[in-house]
Amino acid sequence: MARNIEIKARIDSVDRVARIAVTLADKGPIEIAQDDTFFRCNDSADRLKLRTFAPDRAELIFYRRANSSGPKESFYLITPCSTPDALRESLTLAWGQAGRVRKQRRLFLVGRTRVHLDRVEGLGEFLELEVVLEEGASAEDGIAEAHALMVQLGVGAEQLVQGAYVDLLNA
Repeated sequence: MARNIEIKARIDSVDRVARIAVTLADKGPIEIAQDDTFFRCNDSADRLKLRTFAPDRAELIFYRRANSSGPKESFYLITPCSTPDALRESLTLAWGQAGRVRKQRRLFLVGRTRVHLDRVEGLGEFLELEVVLEEGASAEDGIAEAHALMVQLGVGAEQLVQGAYVDLLNA
């Protein structure tokens, strides 16, 4: 399983933050439409989602992270899938759906950090940072990097949100 540090914040404007992100980015912006179906899990820290990009291209993603605001370590495993509709049906029958999230994501790469600027149907606009941690890298360094990037992007601690988009939609 891979690890990263994640942080999510509600923002006033994807476009405003994108203007700053483009000056910091090594790559991007990349526009990505995502349709995420979440499935029920026994542990509240666990998530299982099917992220569909096209009728023949998706990823089954399992991840575990604390349900808290601010930077947090996440462990994840991604499995590519070429039959998302059939897999969605199988997982729905086995586990039941916990919700569905549709979003338009603008992705920038800033060093080892994935900067996601998301427009989420029914929720609004968000910044999500994922600092990818290599084997042996400290979580503390990743957290410091996330905080520094938040400052550069003009996003304050008071804007941080807790939980996944599916939790916010279901609240």
